Amino acid sequence: MKRDTLIARAGSHPEQNQGLINPPVYHASTVVFPSVAELEAAHHNRFNRVFYGRYGTPTTFAFEEAVAKLEGAYRAVACASGLAAIVASLLAFLKAGDHVLMVDSVYGPTRGFCDNFLARFGVETTYYDPLLGGEIAGLMKPNTRVVFLESPGSLTFEIQDTAAIAAAARAHGAVSVIDNTWASPLYFRPLEHGVDISLHAATKYLAGHSDAMLGVLATTEAVYERVKSAVVSLGDNPGPDVLYLGLRGLRSLSVRLARHQASALEMARWLQARPEVARVLYPALPEDPGYELWRRDFDGASGLFGLVLKPCPAEAVAAMLDSLEHFAMGYSWGGFESLIIPTDPGTFRTATTWTAEGPCLRIHVGLEDPADLKADLERGFERLRAAAGRG
Repeated sequence: MKRDTLIARAGSHPEQNQGLINPPVYHASTVVFPSVAELEAAHHNRFNRVFYGRYGTPTTFAFEEAVAKLEGAYRAVACASGLAAIVASLLAFLKAGDHVLMVDSVYGPTRGFCDNFLARFGVETTYYDPLLGGEIAGLMKPNTRVVFLESPGSLTFEIQDTAAIAAAARAHGAVSVIDNTWASPLYFRPLEHGVDISLHAATKYLAGHSDAMLGVLATTEAVYERVKSAVVSLGDNPGPDVLYLGLRGLRSLSVRLARHQASALEMARWLQARPEVARVLYPALPEDPGYELWRRDFDGASGLFGLVLKPCPAEAVAAMLDSLEHFAMGYSWGGFESLIIPTDPGTFRTATTWTAEGPCLRIHVGLEDPADLKADLERGFERLRAAAGRG
């Protein structure tokens, strides 16, 4: 099937659900069996059937099947949030005395988990330059078990050479994991580039409506049982209503992302021409340092990008943002609404140094009309100039 057909059909089995096109929502914990023999048989096959609510219900399996097909994965495992998926992907393979290579441009809470949790249990984290590529082999240690990628990078949007890094990890015997939330399975399929696990904060584009906390890991056959066991052991199962929202959101992923991409590209080009902007951080722009890698590996770009303002005081940035009408301020993205927040990427770097001409912003371009969004930012820039004394 073509990808748009998969989005519309994967995980839907009307023949198994009395003709219902949408899989029913199963509110379930206990599953009963008619005999000791069937109880024991179910326990031995608990990853592949309804066994107990924590292992999944038909609602869970429908969402997981849809994501796995889109990713080209062996199977997928649903989690309670994107961070829960990140945590499970690490704990599935790490123990005291192990070493993980973590990209320096990673999502802040991932870094926090490594520094504040894994370190307490004797796991060493080394942060690496996101532009390192195959040279990451030089950072491998005998106890390196996981290499973690995020492409593009959080806040700064560097594109990584996924295939080269995954190949180096595999040659060393380490598992490669990537946070693929920005592109979704529609625009990037990391397992085709040698990665073992592709994870998503399905809260973002997969669910797409700013009303669900959900994560998912798509895996190869070789690592599936380790990942599934970790998720079950952590009690990391999402509720059935959230899974239903995730599956419902998935059905419109293609049309939503097409709009996010078109509007974001229009907004990014408009911002490039603004006198207040030093540079725009968006891999889909030919001027972006990661453009060639993005064009090689990705099928599209989402609605999230960053920008660097020309030098101005913090109070001028606040004046710009505080009265925006269509851009709300909030710590998420991937929904229908446009968002904007100030960022300080340099505070989250340890292996590399982030330098910028001025303050940084992160923008998520939603589904509003770009003309209204431009007008909103135009008024914001007027406030910024006034507060900075530029007239």
